[in-house]
Amino acid sequence: MQISMDYVTDILYKLLNIPSPSGNTAKAIDFVENEFNSLGIKTYRTNKGALIGTIDGKDSNEEITLSGHVDTLGGMVKEIKSNGRLKITQIGGYPWNSIEGEYCTIESSDGNLYTGTILTTKASTHVHGDKTSSTKRDEDSIEIRIDEKVKNNEDVEKLGISVGDYVFFDARAEITKSGFIKSRHLDDKAGVASILGIAKYLVDNNIVPNYTTNFFISNYEEVGHGASAAIPEKTTEFIAIDMAAPGEGQTSDEYSVTICAKDSTGPYDLDLKKHLTKLAKDNSLNYKVDIYPYYGSDGSAALRAGHDFRVGLIGPGVDASHSFERTHREALENTIKLGILYLTK
Repeated sequence: MQISMDYVTDILYKLLNIPSPSGNTAKAIDFVENEFNSLGIKTYRTNKGALIGTIDGKDSNEEITLSGHVDTLGGMVKEIKSNGRLKITQIGGYPWNSIEGEYCTIESSDGNLYTGTILTTKASTHVHGDKTSSTKRDEDSIEIRIDEKVKNNEDVEKLGISVGDYVFFDARAEITKSGFIKSRHLDDKAGVASILGIAKYLVDNNIVPNYTTNFFISNYEEVGHGASAAIPEKTTEFIAIDMAAPGEGQTSDEYSVTICAKDSTGPYDLDLKKHLTKLAKDNSLNYKVDIYPYYGSDGSAALRAGHDFRVGLIGPGVDASHSFERTHREALENTIKLGILYLTK
């Protein structure tokens, strides 16, 4: 099975550099839609702005849906401070210290972009001494220094920046010669790139999947309701393709596809887990089976919404999730191969 990995990593790099925090994903959805269309895959949008692409299968009485989410972590202007700095509120969940020192972009309501840096209110050691390191990192101590001549809130407001404007964290995407992809927002753009890799393989090799297959690209997963609605009604099996989380006490790594047995919302479908594991084992894929106690997926959202279908979860290992993330192209390749096997065997 020859996967176009240069295509996958190129798509991933481009997608990583399109800002798309939950609620502000139109440009990323446009990008994925254009890729589906270039492959000849028909698409449509849901009322919430998610994207669904479909490949007809040998059997159209039942359908399979694969899901990945294009929305990411981010921020929103909570307050314009009297000193001209910005206080932010989180979009998605992450430790505040993970964004300290990062470059960012503020998108004003009229579409203008302003760069800045995320700092603590006591960033200078020469001014604050030990308080620089001892200050608790939270919503009250983190602020954005805008790269404009602003001294007070009136100066900021004159730029057109207001409460409710989005803050994008620079992805800093890089692909190394050794095959690593390190960037913010691999959760879950690595999964979306894997879905496009699956779709391209089927199209390029004129392969018709066993069942009509939908690719559901959700846009609100990080805030909990991405795939809670608008899933094609004939779906009988739903596979979320989302990052796996390597770390202490986990089996996952950055080179394998992980099959998730259970996360914070409970166990995934046992028969699906067995089937996916057998496919991976019989075809000599690098795979792991793991459990994530602090994790939920689009599959979780779909089940909570009351959908009646079997749900599984697979994905590439992404180190330091919701922080300074990294994966390897081998993990993407193994994920893509398992997805293809699942749809065709």
